[in-house]
Amino acid sequence: MAKKTATPVPEGYLENAQGHLVPVNLVDPLDKLRDELVRGILDRVLGAQDLLKSAKEDAMMEISDFIELAASEYKTEVGGAKGNLTLRTFNGDSEVRIQVADRIVFDERIQVAKKIVDECIHRWAKDASDEVKALVEHAFQTDKEGRLSIGRILNLTRIDIDDDRWREAIRAIRDSQSVASSCQYLRVYKRDETGKQQRVNTDLSTL
Repeated sequence: MAKKTATPVPEGYLENAQGHLVPVNLVDPLDKLRDELVRGILDRVLGAQDLLKSAKEDAMMEISDFIELAASEYKTEVGGAKGNLTLRTFNGDSEVRIQVADRIVFDERIQVAKKIVDECIHRWAKDASDEVKALVEHAFQTDKEGRLSIGRILNLTRIDIDDDRWREAIRAIRDSQSVASSCQYLRVYKRDETGKQQRVNTDLSTL
């Protein structure tokens, strides 16, 4: 497949899927209309995305300023929003929530943990319950991209088994963990007619 052009497409041409420039007069009218339709929708959605990004940035700055204002009453500084936080209207009808999520990654010691866990499974073959064996075997399965499930592996650390090698495996799992990055999520909630707080949906696909 030819490499697509990195420069703007000249007037009077359209670029096809192979990266070739095709004169507009040689493009089927229906293909041109489809191209215009998709590009028009994309432009509007990207514009809405930019507005949402700007709204989030403004909201986070305003919340940070508000926290500093609240802290000033106690003659201290907190440096803005750093953790999970919920702000409510006076009547409790609406909420703004900031939630912080850490992206956890595992280093090479996770392979050590898996080897010890496999050893435990084989040793327990007759005595361990099918549920425990299934849970343990499922924990280290990867997705299509070869990534491990953080949640499934962390679930193993909650299983209390009186076995020295099992405890070594759990220690290896915990030692292999590190926080690669943190992300702040801004979510807005409003009470519906039933009195239940509902998240204000900004996902285009579900509107």
